[in-house]
Amino acid sequence: MTDYKDYGYHADTMTHNFNYMLQPLLSLLDKTTNTCILDLGCGNGYLVNYLISMGYNAYGTDASEKGIAIAKQINPDRFFVQDLSTGKLPEQLQQLNFDTIISTEVIEHLYDPLEFVAFCKTILNGKGQLILSTPYHGYLKNLVISIFNKWDTHITPLWVGGHIKFWSRATLSLLLTNAGFTVTDFKGTGRIPYFWKSMLIKATLN
Repeated sequence: MTDYKDYGYHADTMTHNFNYMLQPLLSLLDKTTNTCILDLGCGNGYLVNYLISMGYNAYGTDASEKGIAIAKQINPDRFFVQDLSTGKLPEQLQQLNFDTIISTEVIEHLYDPLEFVAFCKTILNGKGQLILSTPYHGYLKNLVISIFNKWDTHITPLWVGGHIKFWSRATLSLLLTNAGFTVTDFKGTGRIPYFWKSMLIKATLN
């Protein structure tokens, strides 16, 4: 599995960038169902720390030592450095029974998203929920990008550690379905409908 390397987290960046997604994501959660949450690729821990403040039981992992150091300033026992390429959770988390995995703006960076989803399935041990977010791509948005000749800036290869996968609702849903999940929810987030900045997809294992 491809590692999600340190792209330079800053204490305020995740807060600023996450505002457009936070409420739609929270609407997909319920404390009675989502009792033990793991945020894979948690960055500087903003989401996990927010969930904990809301009464959720949440943990986070990330390959960025810098991001985890920032996260631990608030809840030091909830964050761990993890190299996704190992296909294993940090030892401190291996005995926990996670029923929910959240991964925001990670899957577009991975060479092998199928392996990542399989890893999530293993963590959930056959039952639970997976919530993924990724930049949205669909016909109308792609058409406008083409008309205004913005593809070079939109998918620039000059961004170190940038996006290498570009997902639509259909392709991300297919990835999850092929892995044995059932897609239950879709939410576009940021901007106006069908020109969304990102999308959230929730899927379940039964």
